[in-house]
Amino acid sequence: MAYLERASPTLKETLLKIYRAEKPIEVDQHFHEFGSIEYHIKYSVSDPNIVHVSTSTLLETQGAVTLKEISSHTYEVIKNIGVGVIDIVDPPRLGFQLTLGLNLDNIPRGKEAIKIITRISELQAIILSSQLKEMLRSLNFQDDSRSINNMPIRIVYHPSEPFYVFKQPEKITAVFPMNFKDNSDVVIATSFFQELVEVGSQKDMGKAPQCSWSPIPPLQLRGEPVQDLTTNSGFVSFDITSRHIEGKRLDKTVWNLLNFYACAKYHIKCSRGYIQRRMRKRMETLVKLLNNTSLEEEAAQNENGRCKYVKEFVKVPKRKLMMKQRCKEMTRRVKISKFRIKINGCARFRFNQRWISLPKFSSKPSDKSYTKLD
Repeated sequence: MAYLERASPTLKETLLKIYRAEKPIEVDQHFHEFGSIEYHIKYSVSDPNIVHVSTSTLLETQGAVTLKEISSHTYEVIKNIGVGVIDIVDPPRLGFQLTLGLNLDNIPRGKEAIKIITRISELQAIILSSQLKEMLRSLNFQDDSRSINNMPIRIVYHPSEPFYVFKQPEKITAVFPMNFKDNSDVVIATSFFQELVEVGSQKDMGKAPQCSWSPIPPLQLRGEPVQDLTTNSGFVSFDITSRHIEGKRLDKTVWNLLNFYACAKYHIKCSRGYIQRRMRKRMETLVKLLNNTSLEEEAAQNENGRCKYVKEFVKVPKRKLMMKQRCKEMTRRVKISKFRIKINGCARFRFNQRWISLPKFSSKPSDKSYTKLD
């Protein structure tokens, strides 16, 4: 699968490191990008003027056009990146599609060197674009006869991301089977594709390739591998007309097709991250409101003199509980006997509204003496 940036970041960083080194350094680096693009960089101290860069990509096609070898036109485009700087090694390194010999002494100094190295880092983008360009050119828009060229062409730049190109009257259709691992990504992707179709149907987008989405594969893909046609996010199709591959538009159209998978996945990840941030922000706002509400209620209760008590239930034996209740009842009666009593029947007397108190009995001995009566 192609990538959003044409230049390979690892290849560019390694070449700049070799170019800027004060002394020659031994480099033997082998790495992959996006699962299908393979690089090998060889730089020896014994030959400090030449850097060998080998690359290959997993390319599978099915149909009339099979481009497993790099065309002569692609070789010319690669050589023109830096005249006198790039030499194509024939045969290439074992297991690789292309091997280049970079002459460091012929690279100009200053900003021009960075431009050339960046352009060399776009090697795979040039190869992939050239291959797809030749496929589109081979499908003649003027020839509407049903021939082998009308059969779908299966293009695989990444093992898990194949797409199909087939010819229809006055247009070429590119179909992308879409699969996502997470269920949340499937929901976001389905909504995104439907919105993409709706936006593409507007008048302002009349010059862009017409986009369509369907949960089932097109009829033209009958007989293709079942694993390619088994999707959870449907099939996205783009109709390419002759106007889209004229002049400089061809390069832009090809690059957009190569990067559709990467663009869709990037959009889905960004959308999911945005939704998660909004959910977290909303949750924090709700928690803050709940905390403020509880603080206000607590302050109101304190102002009204309300207190919260926690009742503790303790198991007490039944006999002790009954004795305790009797003591409470007796204490209550004694307290009542000491209260002042209001007599309603005395309203007609002068001492109306007065209170009559019961005599107080004291247990203390009195100072007065009593005479015993016979």
